[in-house]
Amino acid sequence: MKKQQNILIIGAGLCGSLLALRLGQRGFNVNLYEMRPDLRKVEISAGRSINLALSDRGLKAMRLAGVEDKVKELCIPMNGRLLHDMEGNTVLAPYSGREHEFINSISRGDLNALLLDEAEKHQNVNIYFNKKCKSVDFENTTALFEDYETKENFVEDADIIIATDGAGSALRKSYFLGKKILFSFSQDWLTHGYKELSILPAKNGGYQTYKNALHIWGRDSFMLIALPNLDGSFTVTLFLSFDEGEYNFGNLTTPEKVLEFFEKYFKDALELMPNLVDDFFTNPTSPLGTVKCSPWHYKGNTLLMGDAAHAIVPFYGQGMNASFEDVVVFDKALDEGEPNSEAGWEAIFKAYENSRKMDTDAIADLAIDNFHEMKGHVNNAIFREKRNLEMAFEKNFPDDYSSKYSLVTFNEDIGYREAMLRGRAQDKAILNMLADKELDSNADLKTNLEKVNRATEEILEDDRVAKNFKH
Repeated sequence: MKKQQNILIIGAGLCGSLLALRLGQRGFNVNLYEMRPDLRKVEISAGRSINLALSDRGLKAMRLAGVEDKVKELCIPMNGRLLHDMEGNTVLAPYSGREHEFINSISRGDLNALLLDEAEKHQNVNIYFNKKCKSVDFENTTALFEDYETKENFVEDADIIIATDGAGSALRKSYFLGKKILFSFSQDWLTHGYKELSILPAKNGGYQTYKNALHIWGRDSFMLIALPNLDGSFTVTLFLSFDEGEYNFGNLTTPEKVLEFFEKYFKDALELMPNLVDDFFTNPTSPLGTVKCSPWHYKGNTLLMGDAAHAIVPFYGQGMNASFEDVVVFDKALDEGEPNSEAGWEAIFKAYENSRKMDTDAIADLAIDNFHEMKGHVNNAIFREKRNLEMAFEKNFPDDYSSKYSLVTFNEDIGYREAMLRGRAQDKAILNMLADKELDSNADLKTNLEKVNRATEEILEDDRVAKNFKH
């Protein structure tokens, strides 16, 4: 490289810390700024999801940065969804018919700390905490910060600014308010919010319920989920409407009402949660939304990445994985581009957004679909029949079939958009054929698979024709 480029990254969350590590490995001078204190030195309060589902796309990014083995030590494998009915009966619905395919529960804090530690090993990476970005001058590539400790404002200059500062991104706000570019922006909120709760470890330090699954209490218009932690606890999340239905966040205002709600709908969970009332009234209720915007970049100066560019709801377990995959796609754009000139950076940013935007739009839409699926459909007979059929296909013909979930979660070399189009076509094919009794559960499995594949290709072809006709 002719000149060591100075890159300023705003936001040291999961995406920002991985990006700093990767750019540090590539030899750039990196300054990473974070508004919160160093999470390795202080307790971060509950309210943001404490643990997340790490799957193949995220692991591919960890491999790229050379930290996959260290990250795997922090993971708890979850082989499927453990579905809890109203009576407390459970059934394990595997994520895949292939045994080597599973997702992992991982602590957000532990993973973030590991990535920060790895980034800091590089002399060309500096990390600063308690520095809030207030705005970005994207024409002059400078950022205005406030130091939370001294209360002083200061300006940082850089060759490139990349914002990984989440759904409330300061750079995105500056694009929007700057009126220098035609900037499209949408933010869609769900009518539901979420609250973090917990199941504590057993007295002996073990797990009070089955460890290797994502637990789901799906109740049509709301649900509870639980993910395991390394210390024997589970992080439990309640997804519930703010103001609709008999029980909602708006009217669960007394311990009696909260206990009545859990007693009625989540009896077996309540038995494991003597701390429920404390958690419920201590932890915040947070909204759930989708952010889409474009363009993500301005000339060769600034770029949005991760949730700053495409925040999604958490129902496909892909938010973190998508942000990590951003770094993989960006790394490829760097390999193919010329990061030694302003024109080179503009071409890199453009290539990155062109190859990435349609995939992040697709996973945003899939996450909304899965919200409805997890709340209600998991208990629906025809849906369960479809899922059992797909598991049998994957188990018996592992190379010839992948469900939509598998395409999205375990096929890291297929883009989200391609996974969505094929997955939706398969879903449509199977559900239609089950409804019309065209698939015979007693028939030969291979015959059924051939029928499904044929119907899927017909639907995909119809979609292609319709799309071309529209254009």
